[in-house]
Amino acid sequence: MLQKIKSIFAHFSVFELFVGMRYTRAKRKNHFISFISLTSMIGIALGVAALIIVLSVMNGFQKDLRTRILGVASHLEITGSNNTLSDWPNIAESSVKREHVLASAPYITAQAMLSYGQGVQGAIIRGVIPAAEDKVADLGKSMRVGTLNDLRAGEFGIILGTDLAYNLGAQMGDKVVVMAPQGQFTPAGVVPRLKQFTVIGLFSSGMQEYDAGLALIHMDDAAKLYRMDNKVSGVRLKLDDLFIAPNVAASISKDLNQPSNPTGAYYVTDWTQQHSNFFKAVQMEKRVMFIILTLIVAVAAFNIVSTLVMAVTDKRADIAIMRTFGASPASIMAIFIVQGALIGLIGTLIGAVFGVIVALNIDVIIPFIEGLFHIQFLAKDVYQISEVPSDLIWSDVTTIVIVSFVLSLLATLYPSWRASKINPAEALRYE
Repeated sequence: MLQKIKSIFAHFSVFELFVGMRYTRAKRKNHFISFISLTSMIGIALGVAALIIVLSVMNGFQKDLRTRILGVASHLEITGSNNTLSDWPNIAESSVKREHVLASAPYITAQAMLSYGQGVQGAIIRGVIPAAEDKVADLGKSMRVGTLNDLRAGEFGIILGTDLAYNLGAQMGDKVVVMAPQGQFTPAGVVPRLKQFTVIGLFSSGMQEYDAGLALIHMDDAAKLYRMDNKVSGVRLKLDDLFIAPNVAASISKDLNQPSNPTGAYYVTDWTQQHSNFFKAVQMEKRVMFIILTLIVAVAAFNIVSTLVMAVTDKRADIAIMRTFGASPASIMAIFIVQGALIGLIGTLIGAVFGVIVALNIDVIIPFIEGLFHIQFLAKDVYQISEVPSDLIWSDVTTIVIVSFVLSLLATLYPSWRASKINPAEALRYE
């Protein structure tokens, strides 16, 4: 079969190309066939454009989600047994010297109960050094009120997520009680440690997980509250390329966990592990949408079958005459492959151009449609974003164009094969 296909394509010449392109255009009574060809082109174009636009929007959502997560989280985290690191200065210093690592920052993280007035909320307390934290995450850009630098050791200030502050009913300047679950012994028994913090800032990352469950304090204050002494929970790292985080994490873990290392086990995690559910869900949705929309393109491409079947029936006499003048069956098959491939190619290119233009300008098109019809596609209070993001990846466009053209070629094989099997004597008997 493969050899036969190769022999068909070997027969392509100026003759086959000329006749195939000529058959694509309507002549006198062939307007209906031309109309079917046009609808096939339009169908392929719409399918290709829809596929490019949808995948670009899904890429945009994935990129936006990644940006929001990495605005609070870091590319890599190094911690030790029992979620503590005692030799963190050496680890932080040696990590920064590694290739691809731009900055490091120690942190302390623990659970706590926050109380203000009648409001009580559980939260994750993260103790940070503001100057270092700003180098490994973009949380400073998410600040709505105040700045990270307002956190000063010994002043016991706290920065809350906007949703967390709303749930507590706390505002700037209010005194929030932080209750650490680690108890302290008193004559009355074991009671949680309490400390009053002043709200000095609010941040909004756009991620419900952080905005409703994260509070920042200075690392020295966290060390006092949780009695960490000179220990920290871990070290956060920022890389020059976030997509190589798994490889860098594996390399660091291998170097730190040498058999000769007496300090115990180290755990190195990257951002893809910490939030794998988010990205796996988006990736799965992207694959499913690709399959669904590719089926739409396939349906449009296989309309070429009906176009060519009618064209073959209409051109039986022409085929018989060409056969009597010496045209081989492979040449006849090549003529109709050219006709079908031309329909698929034109439709694919038109759809690709249209899809790319829309994907690159979707930030203008969507607001125009919303303003024209007075609707809103994404409610900010529901989806945390008010704009439809788009991220056009040219490799996706290339894949879509190739898949569409291949489907169009496949659709030409059966009608072209039927044309090559026409018997000249039978075709000319009633002419």
